[in-house]
Amino acid sequence: MRYSHRSEVDPFIVMDVMEQARQAEAEGRHIVHMEVGQPGTGAPAGARAAVTRAIAEQPLGYTVALGLPALRDRIARHYADWYGVDIDPRRVVVTSGASAGFLLAFTALFDAGDRVGLGLPGYPSYRHILGALSLEAIGIETQPANRLQPVPAELPEGLAGLILASPGNPAGTMLDLPAMQALIGAAQARGAAVVSDEIYHGIDYDRRAVSALEVSDDVYVINSFSKYFSMTGWRVGWMVVPE
Repeated sequence: MRYSHRSEVDPFIVMDVMEQARQAEAEGRHIVHMEVGQPGTGAPAGARAAVTRAIAEQPLGYTVALGLPALRDRIARHYADWYGVDIDPRRVVVTSGASAGFLLAFTALFDAGDRVGLGLPGYPSYRHILGALSLEAIGIETQPANRLQPVPAELPEGLAGLILASPGNPAGTMLDLPAMQALIGAAQARGAAVVSDEIYHGIDYDRRAVSALEVSDDVYVINSFSKYFSMTGWRVGWMVVPE
């Protein structure tokens, strides 16, 4: 059988490690899991009760393409509550986890062969998804002095897009408002689209993370219920897209 060259991407090693850990547990070994970003708490009791009611009372058929209107409305209000940003619910797109959001965003924004910048170290799946879409991932070697986040002076020429992650994975460092403004401004001045991974928002200590939507409406923001809301297995994410 013939296979596409797009399938020739590096494996997501963390899932291989996770499977090995599962097998070891099945054999009776005690495993301390540090392989995936799995919250230590389960899904909120309110969410579990709501899904139980929905299973019992609702038909659970197809939804409209962009997601349940009530959910999109509530996600939009989340941005007002957390960031003081007014978002039209029509800009919210519910996705099957954040990964599907990246797939949709990259497909919408880029053409085959486009160069997309991302900070290193970073989340491996960015490169995997870009490669599967025939896009070129351009790694930006970040510096400890910059808290392992890219800075405008490090942006390569010829980028069609830039992926930002704050808090970042794996470093956990954040971009403050001036740093976010500088990076988005530099990228947009070069004609590059900005995709902001905000999946770790809410998991912080002394200050909250800045959303790219506090800087510009002309960005794609990706988030999900997996981390802060401890709902990894539910596979519910969202995008906020420009008008």
